[in-house]
Amino acid sequence: MSHLAAEKGALLKRVKRIAGQVQAIEKALVDEADCAATLFLVASARGAMNGLLDEIIKDHAWAHVAAPSLTDEERSKGMEELLEAIQRYSK
Repeated sequence: MSHLAAEKGALLKRVKRIAGQVQAIEKALVDEADCAATLFLVASARGAMNGLLDEIIKDHAWAHVAAPSLTDEERSKGMEELLEAIQRYSK
């Protein structure tokens, strides 16, 4: 995942934002907040997770599937990993 090093700061900011959103969900549940407000918190956290996943999938595709310097074997392995991640994501 060395290719993620260039995006490390931005990815970590996203993760910290997601952590804050999950803490807000926990607080809403503990405080017995309105269910609609809690749903919005969960939806926001889910959107943030999807955004993070999208960025990492994009980075993986460029580095391990589309890079011109890859061998056919490396490209095939990268594609298999990408498809496995997408299958898990879609469940």
